[in-house]
Amino acid sequence: MIGIGTDLVDVDRFRDSLARTPTLRTKLFTDAERTYAERANDPTQRFAARFAAKEAVMKAMGVGIGEVAMADIEVHRAESGQPSVVLHGTAAALAESMGISRWLLTMTHTDTMAQATAVAL
Repeated sequence: MIGIGTDLVDVDRFRDSLARTPTLRTKLFTDAERTYAERANDPTQRFAARFAAKEAVMKAMGVGIGEVAMADIEVHRAESGQPSVVLHGTAAALAESMGISRWLLTMTHTDTMAQATAVAL
């Protein structure tokens, strides 16, 4: 194991941030992530869980917000529902330099909170 990270997001607070700054959706999330989230009655829960996953991935790599682009960390969802991490750009380069070849990711959310844990292997 190279690193582990976790993050917890308040869904209502995240909803307020998205409403206040509509460009956050395109800045933080890939097209595929937006398409998936926006199919839900309340996409904010899915967005918040993915934001938590991106934060958890950055923590596992030992970096903070701004050191890699959030959209360079992408959460994929398998048909089974299992989430996985796909890195692009600066995030992929950093992971490669750290010797990270695989990720484990788990996410969950309620109406009020979203949580994710990422393990870099």
